[in-house]
Amino acid sequence: MNTHILLVEDDDRLAELICAYLAKHGYRVERMSRGDEAETAILQSRPDLVILDVMLPGKDGFAVCRDVRPRYTGRILIMTARDEGVDEILGLELGADDYLAKPVEPRRLLARIRALLRRGGEDPSADTLVFGQFSICQATREAAWRGAALELTTAEFDLLWMLASQAGTILSRDDIMAKLRGIGFDGADRSIDARISRLRKKLHDNPDSPTRIKTVRGKGYLFSRSDWEPEK
Repeated sequence: MNTHILLVEDDDRLAELICAYLAKHGYRVERMSRGDEAETAILQSRPDLVILDVMLPGKDGFAVCRDVRPRYTGRILIMTARDEGVDEILGLELGADDYLAKPVEPRRLLARIRALLRRGGEDPSADTLVFGQFSICQATREAAWRGAALELTTAEFDLLWMLASQAGTILSRDDIMAKLRGIGFDGADRSIDARISRLRKKLHDNPDSPTRIKTVRGKGYLFSRSDWEPEK
């Protein structure tokens, strides 16, 4: 793996921790600390992924994201200490691909990075996704919640992997049927809904107000990145 990651973070201690952890997992990490220098660096070095802090000297991360997005096709992960929904929405509207609130847990960051690179096709070997105490591995076709393996049918695993690997993206019933079965959704087939219901039970998701596999009325289903219990 020679994936190039640019970390823009002015906290030296945090930056050293992230760089060391990602390097241990085979990533080539370049680090800088000023927002007003980040735009040039991103456009010149063209990293596969940018980890961009919001509170930066010279120029904040939101402004950097907004200015480079029209000319940069790699992945951008916004990272900030301000755990506010409005910041997440603003970052995504400005072109960020994902959002992570501090304090940063290295394994969670690594899982987000792998998911982003997988979505972009740069990291096909990353076949394990982690969301808090839930994990799913495509290679072994195993999923676990709180360390206990989930008993899934082949169809349930395929659907769960599809949703989890595109976390944060709304998938319509038509998209799901086309990818899983190669056919379109005819409006009468409720098999996807039934499978979603079973998955929610196995993930201990509230059936009356689900937060892990959400129903987006009139659009489809969305696997949440954030509504999971933290890893212990």
